[in-house]
Amino acid sequence: MLLAIDVGNTNTVFAVYRERTLLGQWRLSTNRERTADEYAAALVQLMILKGLAHEEVEAVIISSVVPQAITPLRWMTRDFFACQAHVVGEDVDYPLSVEIDNPREVGADRVVNAVAALRRYEPPFIIIDFGTATTFDVVDAKGAYRGGVIAAGINLSLEALSRAAAKLPRIAIEAPERVIGRSTVGAMQSGVYWGYVGLIEGLVARIKREFGAPMRVVATGGLAPLFAHGTDVIEHVDPDLTMAGLLEIYERNRERLRCRPEAA
Repeated sequence: MLLAIDVGNTNTVFAVYRERTLLGQWRLSTNRERTADEYAAALVQLMILKGLAHEEVEAVIISSVVPQAITPLRWMTRDFFACQAHVVGEDVDYPLSVEIDNPREVGADRVVNAVAALRRYEPPFIIIDFGTATTFDVVDAKGAYRGGVIAAGINLSLEALSRAAAKLPRIAIEAPERVIGRSTVGAMQSGVYWGYVGLIEGLVARIKREFGAPMRVVATGGLAPLFAHGTDVIEHVDPDLTMAGLLEIYERNRERLRCRPEAA
């Protein structure tokens, strides 16, 4: 079995695959102070609830945008899975060309998304990832990663709005039927949702114009389906693109990435 781990700024996702079949997937809040023992206590128990034995894990691959999380996850896989974890961008190279000014700057999740999308869609395309930040990533017709855009995520925008304006409440993200809100909450929901739809449409149009050729648009992340309903520019919704990219990278390097006990 493969254990794939995606560490985001808000959530850490664990998924177990046998060949290309997903056997279980779990989310923990990302905590930069979490220890190897704490990761193991949660993950091993979650696997047991699915009828999965952690001893069956044959490989571990990690994508992380939180550097502090990598070491305890490495220790967890060493101490509890008798395995050496492989980290994309450190132990494992990106299986595509990254053509930006400083390739080491790009977040691992963004390139892993591109790897998965290249297996599923014909380039060129734009990948919109609705995470802590909302990112727009460009892959050209040759399959090279060419950069993109980083904007504040929707939840960050909501948090900033409620913190900075004393009379405005915290609200849930919904797609209001009306643009013109008839209450404070309705006005906020409209501003957040339709404002974000405007951001999506505006940036996609500008990226396509600058790129100079037609491009597909793929959306991923938990909020992708919600925003796809609000605009025609999103053509494909692929909620688990990052995990699919980790699986694809493993499959391309299967023999090299199989677990070998790591020295203490």
